[in-house]
Amino acid sequence: MLGLKLPTDPRWVNIVEMNIEEILTDHAYCEQKAASMAISLIVGFPDRTELVKEMIALSREEMGHFNMVHEKILERNLKLGRERKDEYVIKLMQFFPKGGSKTTHLVHKLLYAAMIEARSCERFRLLSENISDTDLAEFYRKLMVSEANHYTMFLKFARHYGNREEVDQKWQDLLDYEAEIMKDLGTKETMHG
Repeated sequence: MLGLKLPTDPRWVNIVEMNIEEILTDHAYCEQKAASMAISLIVGFPDRTELVKEMIALSREEMGHFNMVHEKILERNLKLGRERKDEYVIKLMQFFPKGGSKTTHLVHKLLYAAMIEARSCERFRLLSENISDTDLAEFYRKLMVSEANHYTMFLKFARHYGNREEVDQKWQDLLDYEAEIMKDLGTKETMHG
């Protein structure tokens, strides 16, 4: 369903299990960044009423997820650490050339968001099926459904605002690029890295 070209090595879960505090902190900030991204789409494209409505709802949902992850941290007597750079997102955002029309810029932002949500969904599935901590397995199973819905929503908006054929080609090209990025990632206790 997600169309990712390179699945995460299941051994990534073993890395996560060795440092739950790190993955939960990283995950919390991913949720916060997702809320910020939704708000930035509202600010950048206020005339796209349907998009604005969905991004209002999404920003609330993502901050709700941030709160849920933060509660997991507190339940375990851990602390929310400092935000770290997301190598995956930094590399991913280098794919599309800068410039172009406002609509092209919007489509690219939507495709990036769809990709990040797709990879997050895949990682959540992996955790839900393989992590030995049953509480976290159930937690990630629930979040996996939200991420899948977000991925499809962003892709739908990209196709709505852009030329469907061009958007689908860009999506395939981005999937290929993302697979190349993933070859060097998956060795850290971070959600995408």
